[in-house]
Amino acid sequence: MRIIKVDAIDSTNSFVRKFYEGNNDFDPVCVRAIRQTRGRGQRGSSWQSKAGENLTFSILYPQKKLNVSRHFLLSATISLAVLEVLEELGLPELKVKWPNDILSAKRKIGGILIENMVKTEGIVASIIGIGLNVNQTEFEGLPQAASLKSILEKSFDLDELMNKILSVVENKMKGLPEVSANRILEDYAQNMFRLNVVSTFSTPDGRKFNGIIRGVTTEGKLNLEIEDGVFRTFDLKEVQLLY
Repeated sequence: MRIIKVDAIDSTNSFVRKFYEGNNDFDPVCVRAIRQTRGRGQRGSSWQSKAGENLTFSILYPQKKLNVSRHFLLSATISLAVLEVLEELGLPELKVKWPNDILSAKRKIGGILIENMVKTEGIVASIIGIGLNVNQTEFEGLPQAASLKSILEKSFDLDELMNKILSVVENKMKGLPEVSANRILEDYAQNMFRLNVVSTFSTPDGRKFNGIIRGVTTEGKLNLEIEDGVFRTFDLKEVQLLY
């Protein structure tokens, strides 16, 4: 995989998109930024990261056999790949907060943002953006944030850590078209934050309600039990899990 390191750019996802030339016959490209001025997260949120202390990188990856219907399976696979690397490092209580925030001991240490290029034949390329708090220890105004260093009390080599993640991501991406949807969804569900416990959710209009996460659908919608035996599915714009 070609790796490009840049000093300061607005967003690695936006920057790496420039390498896409309209086809899926290219080698993967990874862009890592020392500093992002407009890093993006889910729901249009910004991703704040102290320059030189964390990982912010995006991968432009060709897709040759990925149907549009499997877009969430791609997202889930990347989340599981990041968890696999972090588990090897000894991070405690690793979970995915739906859809793809990475938590350790109930605190957010990372996030994933995926954008797909779609044509009539399906997804032809994906931009996989990963942000990971590594050596930063102060998060002003973000009480739920943490980092690898704040949790494990040691520093990490950023390039070495990124290379480990890239290796696992690339390995899982190569096998993605052949892996069954049920297997991916089951693995993802088992690693979900607050699975099978009563949790509080909010809607865009401010309404709050209780429900129990029972998993996700193939399309990535959250499957909630809101009453005994009554289930509903919600997409990302319809509901937010509160801590």
